[in-house]
Amino acid sequence: MKFASTEERPASTGPVSAARAEARGSGSEGRTRDAVARLILQSGPLTTAALAERLNLSAAAIRRHLDALVADGVLVEVEPRITARPRGRGRPARAYALTDTGRARFAHAYDDLASTALRYLRETGGEDAVLAFADHRAHNLADRISAKFAQTPELDEDASDPTAKVAVIASALTDEGYAANFEPAGHGLQICQHHCPVAHVAAEFPELCEAETRALAEVLGTYVQRLATIAHGDGVCTTHVPGSIAPPNRQQVQISPAGRK
Repeated sequence: MKFASTEERPASTGPVSAARAEARGSGSEGRTRDAVARLILQSGPLTTAALAERLNLSAAAIRRHLDALVADGVLVEVEPRITARPRGRGRPARAYALTDTGRARFAHAYDDLASTALRYLRETGGEDAVLAFADHRAHNLADRISAKFAQTPELDEDASDPTAKVAVIASALTDEGYAANFEPAGHGLQICQHHCPVAHVAAEFPELCEAETRALAEVLGTYVQRLATIAHGDGVCTTHVPGSIAPPNRQQVQISPAGRK
């Protein structure tokens, strides 16, 4: 969708031409909001007027995008930075800064750091060290899911019903950043994880996915089957859960290590 001409201002030159081109290139609101967030990332907190000037959009258009970004948790209102330039009377203009959620949307080096650490672990401790790390991470995930079980007393009403337990697991995985839900599939349920925070690392170290699958089996008390993973190039991570499962494990679980050849 292209912005109406009343929201555009005459073109000008400056150090933010790349951000301006991003804001106006495709005309989509999502692209413009990305440009707003990126400019704040690069420049620090900015006011509506400053953003409008730098992106060559009207203040009204910028305010609309800022309201949406604040509602999404990407931006937050902050006190404007104090400068040596005198300002007029009245309240200072509101400035906007990125939240932690907003910063997380931009590319960072965390994946490379994690991969480098695991490569070093493999070189110095061998495959067993990588497996131990993956199992430790999975154990912590299982503990957090078990804690969710303990906070859901209605699970006791029908301990063999998989739907309520899988719903709790999907909620717990979403809290971990996996954007999970579940749906009926065959003679059971399918947990779908639409995002993987460690996908790039797990592509090189599939032990992470394997340990996570074991963690889900442990907390459910039944065999589960991983059908697809984002790390392997699939669009979503899917795990099949059979139609009848054991009562929820409310104690800390023990993650069985992977079989070693």
